[in-house]
Amino acid sequence: MSDAGEGLVDAEARLQERMHELERRASTARRFAPAEAAKNQQLESLRLARAEMQRQQLLTSHTTRRAQIEAALAEIDRRIALVAAPTVSAA
Repeated sequence: MSDAGEGLVDAEARLQERMHELERRASTARRFAPAEAAKNQQLESLRLARAEMQRQQLLTSHTTRRAQIEAALAEIDRRIALVAAPTVSAA
């Protein structure tokens, strides 16, 4: 009976080690250069803001507010284009 229990404990320990190894590899693969990470964070923030403005636009019937939302969407799109544009590095 104890042999089966030990085998189960060993298998569980190997599984845990494998899971930790996969987590380490995944976290390493997700790392970006600091500038790239900031750019990705900025893009994600702008995308979320755009989604919120679109939601508000669907729910708003007041013409003045709709115009404000359309202007905000245009500004968000402009900023997304600026952030997403490839940066030119001096060589």
